[in-house]
Formats: sequence, structure tokens, C-alpha cells
Amino acid sequence: MVQAYILIQTEVGKAATVAGSIAQIAGVVQAEDVTGPYDVIARVEANSVDELGKLVIAKIQDVSGITRTLTCTVVHV
Repeated sequence: MVQAYILIQTEVGKAATVAGSIAQIAGVVQAEDVTGPYDVIARVEANSVDELGKLVIAKIQDVSGITRTLTCTVVHV
């Protein structure tokens, strides 16, 4: 299982809508609108790095109102 945090920037005034939409996507464990340089942070899970990439590119980045994403994969050292 691969886990990651997706840091998301949105259009002005769209954070709550984007967080709500992302929370409905399979593989998204949690999505919250936040303050700071990013507008939404989502925690996601996938079976592989390839599936994680498909989740981010094909589903999350397809949500209306998103301007940029940054994927931070969880590592266990």
C-alpha cells in the first residue's frame, strides 16, 4: 500500500468545493481545506506507485478549480 499527501492549490474561493469533490474520489482517505500556501490537503492510498499516479493525474487533477498539485509520498524510514 502506497500512501501520500496531495497538496493542492485552487482558484480563489474554490477550496471548500474542491475539498468536498476530492473527498468523494475512491482512494482519498481524507481531504481538508486549509490555510497557508496550499488550499487543500488530501491523504490518499493506492496499491502501487503507478495507481497513485493514475489517481492523481486522472481523477484528482481533473477536479474543477484546481490550479496545481504537489504529491508527497509517505515513507517509513
